[in-house]
Amino acid sequence: MALETTTEQIAPDAVPPPPSSVRFAGIAAAAASLGVSELIAGIFANVPSLIVGVATLVIDTVPKPVKDLAISLFGTSDKVALGVGIVAVSLALGAWVGPRATTNRNTGPMVFAAFGLFGGLAAARTADAGLVSSIVAGAVSAAVGIGVLRLLVALSNRPSGAHTDSDRRAFLVSAGSTVLFSLLAGVFGRNLSEATTETVAARGEVPLPEPVLPASPPTAAMMLDVDGISPLVTPTSDFYRIDTAFVPPRVDAATWSMRLTGMVDREIELSYQDLLELDMVEKYITISCVSNEVGGGLVGNAKWLGVPLSDVLDLAGVQPGAEQLVGRSVDRFTVGFPVEAAFDGRDALVAVAMNDEPLPIEHGFPARLVVAGLYGYVSATKWLAELQLTEWDAFDAYWIPRGWAKEAPIKTQTRIDTPRPGRIAEGPRAIAGVAWAPNRGIDRVEVRVDGGPWQGAELAASLDRDSWRQWSLPWTPTAGTHTIEARATDGTGEVQTETERPPAPDGASGYHTISVTV
Repeated sequence: MALETTTEQIAPDAVPPPPSSVRFAGIAAAAASLGVSELIAGIFANVPSLIVGVATLVIDTVPKPVKDLAISLFGTSDKVALGVGIVAVSLALGAWVGPRATTNRNTGPMVFAAFGLFGGLAAARTADAGLVSSIVAGAVSAAVGIGVLRLLVALSNRPSGAHTDSDRRAFLVSAGSTVLFSLLAGVFGRNLSEATTETVAARGEVPLPEPVLPASPPTAAMMLDVDGISPLVTPTSDFYRIDTAFVPPRVDAATWSMRLTGMVDREIELSYQDLLELDMVEKYITISCVSNEVGGGLVGNAKWLGVPLSDVLDLAGVQPGAEQLVGRSVDRFTVGFPVEAAFDGRDALVAVAMNDEPLPIEHGFPARLVVAGLYGYVSATKWLAELQLTEWDAFDAYWIPRGWAKEAPIKTQTRIDTPRPGRIAEGPRAIAGVAWAPNRGIDRVEVRVDGGPWQGAELAASLDRDSWRQWSLPWTPTAGTHTIEARATDGTGEVQTETERPPAPDGASGYHTISVTV
């Protein structure tokens, strides 16, 4: 007498479907699950998609070497690459489940249920989510995947002698339609999410207040007429974005507020309107990501409108012994830097505008920190929610346990913008670029060709000590291959170091060096 099995098996007279068909069924089911997840996230503002939830979990938990590798490989497209990777892994999981669902009907439900639970719990960690709504969204997505998988497996699995051309066409039409629907649902859901975000932002786009201390506009002397050189002010559309948010948080300016807590005389809370009513100043400030390689593009110069950070802190009153200012984002990201940076005369702002427009969503709307001379990972909190005063050793911000230095002043740097590495045409040209040392300024830039003597470059007039300066050196190259190096001297007389170091733990160093062939 045969033992009974507890798993439900396919009927013995069934003809196994082609492996490619059941793999396609699993892929279509996984796509349906992801597409519904995106649609739910688009309809309900407080429910992130499973993709976003898993991506956020990966960003928060992946080891530092992996993050460094991702940034080096993909740069500012690292989050796009992560999203594509999550989708690819999900579809591959579906392809793996498909064939196994033909021999054991429990395999698909178990895998999709685990997928939905994991995605829901991951989504619940994000800033806008609730635990119950995230779990429900994961359950619905899993149920859709299970239903689609069972339907397509049934269509692909016919009794003995079946699998006619008509059956195959029916299966392919059903599976193909599912994939198409999933794609449309995902795109529609993502568009709904972005539209919701834009609507939220539009509610905050009130007329910006006039600054009590406007920035002087750049003059012609501050901008060199050299093809290929970085503009003095980086257009907002070209400004780099590096942060830990897989998608920018949706912040409603009408309900947003910023708290001042910790070692203060009185804890206070400021609404967006409260912030706009404070005295504003305009400042040109260059900010840089600590992950920027020597000569890299993770740096930009913009005009910022905001309230001096010292004025905001004075509203609460800083207590003696407060050594660290912790900035907290609505997505729970944190930074930490010395309190003295708010009071030592450098430009430090709670900014509300960038290049004469309210902050773009991806750059921190409705308010963010901009602190001259400090790398972004210790200072530039986007989507600001709280400023907390504490002792230096009482708190380590987001990146510190992950191996980055707790103190991180921006190193004196210069970048060669033109010529680009590679082959160049004969004839006179300029070697040109930008140099920066926020809070110290740039006093000199020198260029060396083929190991020869250092030559002083022409410096454009300084816009602000916190802004980068353009520089240029005329050059008539000879035929052959040439090595070009550049170095800068900041306003304190310190010369950019030749010592080459990677970005970790406190910023890259060394001369920007390129090779060209005439």
